[in-house]
Amino acid sequence: MDFKTYQRKARLTAQYPNLGSNNIYPTLGLVGEAGEVAEKVKKVIRDKEGIFDEESKNGIKKELGDVLWYLSNLCTEFDFSLEEVASQNLDKLNLRAARGKISGSGDDR
Repeated sequence: MDFKTYQRKARLTAQYPNLGSNNIYPTLGLVGEAGEVAEKVKKVIRDKEGIFDEESKNGIKKELGDVLWYLSNLCTEFDFSLEEVASQNLDKLNLRAARGKISGSGDDR
């Protein structure tokens, strides 16, 4: 499935207050779901000696799907396409790599 199709289909399942003019709700959902990904990874480290078995991977995969859903709807709220966000990100990373600045911190490296 491509980003455009996913974004359109994800929007069909969106039900939250002030849909179409509420960037706060999907932002909070995005960080919440990203936190759930981190929790699953943490539990693998704590309970499974850092070994990611199929059950662990599948749980993380489900949470990543929720991250994608919220990201998609946040993009829609801002009238961005997932495709343009992904493309802009790769362009930024390629420019950093070309300047030898791929590692480090800060937006303007």
